[in-house]
Amino acid sequence: MTENVSGIDRFHEPLTRDNAALLLVDHQVGLFTGVRDIEVAMLKHNVTALAKAAQVLDIPTVVTTTMADGMWGPLVPELTEVLPSDLEVIDRSTVNAWDEPRVRRAVEATGRKKLIIAGISIEVCVAFPAISATSVGYDAYAAIDASGTFSETKRTVGLLRMQQAGVIVTDYATTMVEILADNADPKAYELYGAVDMPFAALVGQLSAAYSKNG
Repeated sequence: MTENVSGIDRFHEPLTRDNAALLLVDHQVGLFTGVRDIEVAMLKHNVTALAKAAQVLDIPTVVTTTMADGMWGPLVPELTEVLPSDLEVIDRSTVNAWDEPRVRRAVEATGRKKLIIAGISIEVCVAFPAISATSVGYDAYAAIDASGTFSETKRTVGLLRMQQAGVIVTDYATTMVEILADNADPKAYELYGAVDMPFAALVGQLSAAYSKNG
């Protein structure tokens, strides 16, 4: 279904603090070792920034791993450090995170219809749950620069498959800035600091000055 009851096409209905949730899939130590389509340091930066920004905006976050005690190891420590200490990481065996009932229940419990997804790898850990979520009525957003994979071919085919299925392809900072919506928002300075993009410091300073003088 591409249109909601208000007549707004789902590709144009904005992300907000009331309709968005975040799903992070398999940002694990072992999988990071195979990433080739983005610098590993940049990927760590981007996914941790995404997680921090989601907390600033009070976006519910679901995190899952695959067989963390054996096959792929734990979450990368940089991500673990920025997640809430009481957040349960759902470890599973299914290839598609959406096939794990605990993951689906956690997403459903957020009550949100728009699901921002990032993971390793793009063509499996992002694409499979994004396509599955789309098929049951969610609006799935793939945050590509907070995700990675093992070759340019895998990246390309993953992106194509998601686009064919109606997944919205985006980047991590754009999702969070779209949710912020207004640079005069009291949380703007903190948000831009969390996303940690080259423009962020300047925009945050301008926002703080505007709020002070407004």
